Amino acid sequence: YSSHRFKFLLSTYLITGANRGIGLELVRQLKARGEDIIATCRSSSPELNALSVRVESNIDITSGDSVTKLRESLYDTKVDVLIQNAGIAEFNSLSNLDPQSILHQFEVNALSPLCFVQTMLSHLNRPGKIALISSRMGSIEDNSSGGSYGYRMSKAALCMAGKSLSLDLKSKDISVAILHPGLVSTRMTGFTSNGIEPSESVKGLLKRIDELSIDNTGSFWHSNGEILPW
Repeated sequence: YSSHRFKFLLSTYLITGANRGIGLELVRQLKARGEDIIATCRSSSPELNALSVRVESNIDITSGDSVTKLRESLYDTKVDVLIQNAGIAEFNSLSNLDPQSILHQFEVNALSPLCFVQTMLSHLNRPGKIALISSRMGSIEDNSSGGSYGYRMSKAALCMAGKSLSLDLKSKDISVAILHPGLVSTRMTGFTSNGIEPSESVKGLLKRIDELSIDNTGSFWHSNGEILPW
């Protein structure tokens, strides 16, 4: 038991988009429970710096050079849990599609997370875990309000990437969760009054990640534990 507990205390988490919102709260709660953290972001924040964890700034997941630089800076550090949280939301209605905006959301929300995971695989421990922060707006069956073309399409693509990863990495003992954080009051959502606080969302997200295993790899979960439809 003691050796198991010791390993648990030394778990290393790599979190993208860690300077604010859900990413920052993930760092805060993981630090509070004694985990080792590598927090990546394009530019750090006073709130992140105040948490006294390892911060790797100037990391843009859409830049291959940037991600390669991160991989090299890790040297022989092994990661137990990779949380791919970085993402953007831009609104595209049918009357104002803006193809460039849609392409940009695909690049940031779907293609870059997949490439990031592929680049970082050599640093993942076995067994290891990958958590992709997606959205229920990426669910086709759950779409009852239309609109948000770029965001919905990019998150649906991320869900598909996560499902394929879960199958391709199963033999390597790496499990994958696709997670919806809930409607959270952050800058991305305009601090919506309908949303839950980041602290509540992250408690649920971490519970899902803790429960993740090869037996339930590839699941699309709400942070509250509900299995979401594709």
